[in-house]
Amino acid sequence: MTSALTDGLAWLAVGLFAAAAALDWYDGDRGRGRARYLGSAAWAVFGVFWLVLFPHFAFEQKSFIEGALSLVALPACLYAAYLLLQGRETLFLLSRAVAFMGLIYMPFTMFPPGKEWLIETVTWQGEFVMQALGYEFEVLQREGSIRGAYFFDTPEDGEFTIRVLLACTGIGSMAIFGGLIAAVRAPLRRKLRAFAVAIPVIWALNLARVVFIALAFSQQWLQIFVDPTMALIGYENPNMVSYFISDRVLAQGLSVVALVGIAWAVAREVPELLTVGEDVLYIVTGDEYDLHEAVGTERSIATDGKGE
Repeated sequence: MTSALTDGLAWLAVGLFAAAAALDWYDGDRGRGRARYLGSAAWAVFGVFWLVLFPHFAFEQKSFIEGALSLVALPACLYAAYLLLQGRETLFLLSRAVAFMGLIYMPFTMFPPGKEWLIETVTWQGEFVMQALGYEFEVLQREGSIRGAYFFDTPEDGEFTIRVLLACTGIGSMAIFGGLIAAVRAPLRRKLRAFAVAIPVIWALNLARVVFIALAFSQQWLQIFVDPTMALIGYENPNMVSYFISDRVLAQGLSVVALVGIAWAVAREVPELLTVGEDVLYIVTGDEYDLHEAVGTERSIATDGKGE
């Protein structure tokens, strides 16, 4: 039920964002009023989408970071809707970006061959790295013919199975940057350079993340604060502590830092994206920031969201 609801909300939000972007792009000032209403509705639906995901992240996945972000997303999205209605038209750029993000990410959730290819590719590359490091394990098939799980049999701690899911492939982060880069009105040459900066770095860092979590869990590297962590999270198996700390704390926390660093590098190639950063900072803090001046680049997005 939740999956069907979230899928429906996701496609509805993406459809509304895409429709708003189309009106803004092709109709210019004539379509700006209609685009503003459609974009605001899209932001409201997008906020509800993240609210519906909150129990999944907080209670099923036991991820404090993702749970907190999904909870905060509702008021942030509603505020973005309000600002767009009030005339902050630079938000059309961020709205277009969300539309492109959804169009990149959502097909992988609904097109099995693409999803299977991503999972198997990451699984194979993780297998190569861990074998090169000297670890012994098996790669298992799951969900039919997908090679998407590592099985470790350790004499000291027993058996461990680590499944590689779609969320482990980095497609979410790649969709974020792909959507942002696709949304800006900039020369294709600079967009391609930005893609060349973001996508390989995300892929490499994600692979390192998968390998780290698999080894930290199977080798029980992080069995610290076991009793407090089990009491806080509700685990019955103490071996899960290494998984929780490696994935939910270290990997997710460092991912946020890495994404900020990648965003900075991408913005050097496509400074138009700094307008998105300014809008996000305004939504979060209520204060205006001039990131173009801070970075030392010329402002190439006009205040109405149109390219110069």
